[in-house]
Amino acid sequence: MNVEWNTDKPCNVAGALAAQAAAQPERAALHYPVGMHGGAPDYRSCSYRELDALSDQYARGLLAYGIERGTRVALMVPPGLEFFALFFALFKAGAVPVLIDPGIGLANLRQCLAEAAPEAFIGVPRAQMARVALRWAPHSISRLVTVGRLRFGAGIDTASLRALGTRESGSVLAATRPGELAAILFTSGSTGVPKGVVYRHRHFTAQVAMLREAFDIRPGEIDLPTFPPFALFDPALGMTTVVPAMDPRRPARANPARLIRAIERFQVTNIFGSPALVRVLADHTHRHGLRLPSVRRVISAGAAVPIDVIRRLQVALPAGALVHTPYGATECLPVASASSVELDAAIERRTQTGAGICVGRPVAPNRVGILPISEHAVPLLDESELLPANAAGEVIVHGPTTTDAYWQREAQTREAKTCDHQGRVWHRMGDIGYFDDAGRLWYCGRKSQRVELDGTTLFPDQVEAVFNTHPDIRRTALVGVGSGAERRAVLCAETEGRVGRGRRQEIRAELLRMAADDPRLADIRTVLFHRRFPVDIRHNAKIGRERLAAWAAGRMA
Repeated sequence: MNVEWNTDKPCNVAGALAAQAAAQPERAALHYPVGMHGGAPDYRSCSYRELDALSDQYARGLLAYGIERGTRVALMVPPGLEFFALFFALFKAGAVPVLIDPGIGLANLRQCLAEAAPEAFIGVPRAQMARVALRWAPHSISRLVTVGRLRFGAGIDTASLRALGTRESGSVLAATRPGELAAILFTSGSTGVPKGVVYRHRHFTAQVAMLREAFDIRPGEIDLPTFPPFALFDPALGMTTVVPAMDPRRPARANPARLIRAIERFQVTNIFGSPALVRVLADHTHRHGLRLPSVRRVISAGAAVPIDVIRRLQVALPAGALVHTPYGATECLPVASASSVELDAAIERRTQTGAGICVGRPVAPNRVGILPISEHAVPLLDESELLPANAAGEVIVHGPTTTDAYWQREAQTREAKTCDHQGRVWHRMGDIGYFDDAGRLWYCGRKSQRVELDGTTLFPDQVEAVFNTHPDIRRTALVGVGSGAERRAVLCAETEGRVGRGRRQEIRAELLRMAADDPRLADIRTVLFHRRFPVDIRHNAKIGRERLAAWAAGRMA
């Protein structure tokens, strides 16, 4: 694989849009919903030539307006034509987009914007209203662009931005360098404080190459990305994007029938979605006996995807189509990946007996190791101290997409990054895992969510998979309650549908018998039922075990 990530040649991922516009100008770059008609989404299309021209126009307008190379720009625009055109325009101008998940909460949004200190703000009227009312970064923002009607008399709207861009003609593409700041992407904060991940231009270029190679993505494919940031890779991969008619903040509540109509209408070949969305699709196709003959692959990331969900969805796919479950994080993606072919019955049995979640083999050219568990910073990594096969520790990775810093958070950078003797940066994933004898990586849970008892350490994703085999259980969550000698392992359980009090007592007894029958689980003597687990904002899939632990402590008090 040719991933040029150690060169100093100019690189700008927006150049791929211009290349596609030259190679296939009339091919649709984007199909996007513009409302509802007769109960179904009304779609419009934009060709590569049109999208490239519009983003050029916006880029020239940005430069004329004073949003230049290196300017940090908060972008709060929902998925659609304007989002894509503006995002590529920012790259073309050499500006630095700041992306923050709008679902992280108002307090976190304000904190993230204060840290990023954007010099410009591009948003829809609702975002602009919130910016004014909640005083988002008032001391740093000096340029405003409103996508829609300009209501406050401050800044300009996109029509004015386009007008500025028509004063000159020609394409725009900043000759940004590989190590130059490209974007600041904030984590969701689902397992800690939201942090701004520093992306350099070489990271985006490498991600495109690695995704193409890892999943055999070919030009001309049609993509349905239900997580908007993933769609930004589509032009670089030569894919057409179908923007789904759904709230990307709530994938678990997506309308599966609507998604399937879009898949059929545009003959979608690739689906990218969170495990929560994949479950929605799998359940719907299984319930109604539906087939998705155009789909070549499904890629699901953000949390572990249960193998039974993968199997249900696989039935709806044509022969040769695969479900891929890449493992990674905002700080480094992709790290490893497994496909539905590899996740066979033997792997499923190992998961159900407490081995953890198989996340596949490292994606080339990544180097992945297992670091002994520690809460301390590791300024210098000695690779000889990495753990051997079958020993669990913290997953660390070095590769083309490994980011090297958090924005304005030196302490968190020191904790999450380490350098080896060759000066190469490794990212500490904050996850516990191990390699088996076949070189496959197994995920055991978040390091911060492990439950340490007197002489025993329990890892959530190993433990929970055992209890999740119970037919009346939808999912479980292991948490620790108390401290010191009083610390206890508590199993929180969410049932499949509502069950009566008497049946809950029976299920509790059955779960405790399962624990008693396994010496590794003997410390689990408390089961609490919870109606609906809290989950992460971004993917609706990661269980909020910290919040569950507080809830359990209150119940037991």
